[in-house]
Amino acid sequence: MKEKSLEIIKQAELKVQAQIKKTEETALFNQKKVLDAFIKNKIGMQHFYTVSGYGHDDIGREALDSLFADVFGSEAAVARPHFVSGTHTLSCCLFGCLRHGDKLVSVAGAPYDTMEEVIGKRGNYKASLMGHGVLYDEVPLKGESGDIDFESLEEKIDKTVTMVLIQRSRGYSLRKSLNIDTIKRIVETVKSKNPECICFVDNCYGEFVEKLEPTDVGADLIAGSLIKNAGGGIVEAGGYVAGKKDLVDLVAQALTAPGIGAEGGAMFNQARLMFQGIFMAPSIVAEAVKGAILASQVFEDIGFISTPKPTDARTDIIQTVKFGKAEPLIEFCKTIQEFSPVESYLTPIPDTVPGYEDKLIMAGGSFVEGSTIELSADGPLRPPFAAYMQGGLNYSHVKIVLTQTVDKLL
Repeated sequence: MKEKSLEIIKQAELKVQAQIKKTEETALFNQKKVLDAFIKNKIGMQHFYTVSGYGHDDIGREALDSLFADVFGSEAAVARPHFVSGTHTLSCCLFGCLRHGDKLVSVAGAPYDTMEEVIGKRGNYKASLMGHGVLYDEVPLKGESGDIDFESLEEKIDKTVTMVLIQRSRGYSLRKSLNIDTIKRIVETVKSKNPECICFVDNCYGEFVEKLEPTDVGADLIAGSLIKNAGGGIVEAGGYVAGKKDLVDLVAQALTAPGIGAEGGAMFNQARLMFQGIFMAPSIVAEAVKGAILASQVFEDIGFISTPKPTDARTDIIQTVKFGKAEPLIEFCKTIQEFSPVESYLTPIPDTVPGYEDKLIMAGGSFVEGSTIELSADGPLRPPFAAYMQGGLNYSHVKIVLTQTVDKLL
């Protein structure tokens, strides 16, 4: 590491101490909340054992669902290794709750790239929601600010809208991620126009970043991936859904089958990891957020545009860096790969990825394939050539990678 790069990192770190302290305070609050749920549910060694076959009468699975419900302040929850990704988890929520003739409205502009195929905006239309007769509409964001257009939201929501999709994180866009206060305002606006409308939040990347979750402020249903925040960096696969009991039941039946729902499904010896993962999650998320704060300051200091800004309040673990052209984006991803604990010897190159329209470059040598609570970065090869950095199991790893990145970019 060059002396100049080390000094840049040192000075950046000094500038963000107040934000790092606030992150640690949030982690302490959330850790207490999770610990209380463990104590309330009397989690013991008996809950770590597993059953085979149909998975009937698995007390560990039942306790895990109850624990997740308590952590997220909801009536019910399901946490399963059978959800293959965040997109699959969200898809089960949509297909479980919506029927032919129902109407879905995305309230924060276009959804994440992979959700476009689920909804039916592109891809295999017949397999999509729209192909099954679900109506779809969007509320565009406000111009350059990227804020929620609450006036348009009020106009769009009426008695014909069955569900609104609220994507908390920005996805592959430069819009603002939605903090809990904004989500609360969206829910209140929707419910004022149609009290029966289901408010569904894609909570991916957002768990434990703030002290409250969307279900604490009126969301009817939330979902996320267990190889992101809520898995604490050790869960091998899966997702979770939490919210109103009747809705969670519908989602569980979409995952398995009507009549089975949450009552079946062998856990494949994953129960202990999932218990331990949710327990570790608040602290691991804090490490990732601290790394993102430092990254934001470092990239601003060397002349790039980063969002959120170093002093902005955080609502997810994603840090966006706008490079303006392909070369520095590719170089940044190569550096992350080069200094990853796993597959550091590989070199990422832009390529097509199922579910995405543009070529992507993706970097991250993770212990769990595709885990984005572990340090990774990716971005589509399209203007403004932005990298979306997320994760970091420990702050020191992020710091090392940033120092090496500054070396190369300067």
